[in-house]
Amino acid sequence: MPAEEEFIRHQRGKWSMTGVPHKGWTCVDIEDLGEPQTECEMCESQTIRYVHHMEHPDYSGGLTVGCVCAGHMEGSLVAAREREATMRSRTGKRARWLSRVWKTSAKGNPTIKADGFRVTVYERGGGYAATIAAVDGSRVQHARRNFPTVSRAKLAAFDHITRLLSQAHQ
Repeated sequence: MPAEEEFIRHQRGKWSMTGVPHKGWTCVDIEDLGEPQTECEMCESQTIRYVHHMEHPDYSGGLTVGCVCAGHMEGSLVAAREREATMRSRTGKRARWLSRVWKTSAKGNPTIKADGFRVTVYERGGGYAATIAAVDGSRVQHARRNFPTVSRAKLAAFDHITRLLSQAHQ
């Protein structure tokens, strides 16, 4: 049995506290910290890398928790594991993002099609920005800020697409 399951079974951390709901939570976001570096706020025992941000209507504020605690809190360990597997996949894809073959647009800017979007990076105001357009033409979004390098603008676009895809699956 995984350690996090043991912590739940033995009611470690907030699992043993009255006033903290154990079911009915919703995952509102997930993030990759890059390495295990923070403690699950529910079991208060597991060091986690992939942080599931959970909210509950009867609990003030949210909790940042690991996969197994998130699954028990929302009532679907399968959903939590799928969400984390998707994040792991996106992490690997992000690592390869800059080395992918980017084409050059008619205006001479780096551009690529990925995940149903076209990303174009361009110079703007002494830095670089990106435009993300859905391939189906349903939306176009321009970066609100500039980035110091083309690579940083490309990675910001990738991260934004990841958030858009995550919102679409909620």
